[in-house]
Amino acid sequence: MTHAFYVYASYGAAALVTTAIILWTWTDGRARRRELAALEAAGIRRRSARPKDGE
Repeated sequence: MTHAFYVYASYGAAALVTTAIILWTWTDGRARRRELAALEAAGIRRRSARPKDGE
């Protein structure tokens, strides 16, 4: 039992870091999707995108 505090603190720190990375990745992904939507709305297309019929 003497090391219980350190073990629980380590698990807590690992959980905190993991949660922070998940939230950061999720937030950044949403921002990139918004940027991509704005670019596509402005008529900017990716080179890999297939052209629509008639373009």
